[in-house]
This record gives sequence, C-alpha cells and structure tokens, in this order.
Amino acid sequence: MMRKYFIIILLTVYVVLTAGFYTLSIYAPEFDFTALFVGNSLMALLSLLAYLMVKSNLEKRPQAFVRGVMGSSFLKLMVCMVAVLVYVLLNKEHIHKPSVFVLFGIYAIYTVIETSLLSKLVRAQK
Repeated sequence: MMRKYFIIILLTVYVVLTAGFYTLSIYAPEFDFTALFVGNSLMALLSLLAYLMVKSNLEKRPQAFVRGVMGSSFLKLMVCMVAVLVYVLLNKEHIHKPSVFVLFGIYAIYTVIETSLLSKLVRAQK
C-alpha cells in the first residue's frame, strides 16, 4: 500500500514540476528548461532509489531508516551539486542564476517529500 502511495506522490510531484517548468519556459524563456527537466528527472529517480534502499533495509533493521534517509539526502545533495557544476561548466557564458537556484529548490522539494513519506512508512511498520 505504501509503495503505491509513494510512487503516486512522487509521479504527481514530477508531473506538476515538469508542467510548471514547461510553462515557465514559455512565459520566461531565459530559464533553461532542459536543465530544469534533467534536474527534476534526476531527483525523482534518486528519490525512488532512496525509497527502495530504505524499504529493503527497514525490513532487516528498523534503525536503518535514519541511516537511509541521511544517506539518500546526502547522495541527492552531492548529485545536485555535481549537476550544477556541470551546468555551470557547460554554460560559462550563458549561466542563468535563477535556474541554478531552482535546481536547488527541486532538491529541497524532493527531500522534504521523501523524508515525510519515509517517516510515515516507518510509523506504519511499527
């Protein structure tokens, strides 16, 4: 039950953010839609991977939840920072700083949603 709920919420957030970025690219074309789309897709995949890791470890050891959430948050932050670095290096002349801040906003959104849903998962297992 929780697995379907997590995936539905994750897909809903992914679709809403992608639609928002597409709309933003129409009304404010200076935003880099490709970078925002790739960042959104990457964070959604990492959140799904984190859920699967925490879920499998939770069945073995309940205290693995804290380790799993902290590890996944750190992994997502590092991937986000590397992706922003790659974005900056590839677009040295045309860096759009608000796009970079939106990329970190994507990280924050997925981290908050993932942490809240995973904590519900742990509470449901008790």
